[in-house]
Amino acid sequence: MSTPESPTRFRIGYATSGFASHRLEDAIDVIAGLGYRAVTLTLDVHHLDPFAPDLAGRAAAVRKRLEAADLGVVVECGARFLLDPWRKHRPGLIDPDRARREDFMRLAIGVAADLGADCVSFWSGARPETMSAAEAFVRLREAVGGLVGHATAAGVDLAFEPEPGMFVETVAAFGQLHAALGAPKRLGLSLDVGHLIVTAEGDPAAIIREEGARLFTVALEDMRPRIHEHLPFGEGVLDLAAVVAALNEAGFARIASVELPRHGADAVRWATHSRDALRAAGVSFRA
Repeated sequence: MSTPESPTRFRIGYATSGFASHRLEDAIDVIAGLGYRAVTLTLDVHHLDPFAPDLAGRAAAVRKRLEAADLGVVVECGARFLLDPWRKHRPGLIDPDRARREDFMRLAIGVAADLGADCVSFWSGARPETMSAAEAFVRLREAVGGLVGHATAAGVDLAFEPEPGMFVETVAAFGQLHAALGAPKRLGLSLDVGHLIVTAEGDPAAIIREEGARLFTVALEDMRPRIHEHLPFGEGVLDLAAVVAALNEAGFARIASVELPRHGADAVRWATHSRDALRAAGVSFRA
């Protein structure tokens, strides 16, 4: 466990999806005021909507606010109904109508460049029932390969998140995709420690140590086995202190953010609770 004499190298953040009842500017101010050092910014209808007018101007204003608060930022692409008001998280990168997702991802990469973001976090989407796994893999490989090329040209890192219930839901499956693409340097892993509990893929601390070299960003929350529900620390089975120790041992020096998207109605309370739990586990916050 880290101590005040040996602070954590990574920047601890909080996801704006957990502040959905706040204006983005207010969420940034509260997160900074609680001592966090970064935000994971979910592009959404109420937080830097990528389809509203003057995206470049609004992104510049957000960057100025983040820099004034000395907050790092990850751009996250998991908004539920941003692309389709009828279908949650659709279309994905393997859907027949994936072009809208690809267009959005290119916008997100541009926003990340404008913000000076650490990376862009995204996922595969679910496999359509009528599509074989083999076809889905080919389509995903094509889509992600194209996005890697676009991100490389923009100087932006991409972080792929395995997500329970989606086509790629394990770290092992991401590894297959990563290898099929030739292990591009701009493509890494977005690891949600709670997802490892849901899928029972393995001990989160052990996987962090194994994946340290390609770990680009981390989501932190508690969860229970087989139930994909983001919970405050202490309400599930996560060994938070072991996860923090593993991040330190792996030399992780990027952004790890608390992700509680269903707790925005009482966001300040849960961001404070999370800070206190993380501090107790050895994470460094600003005074």
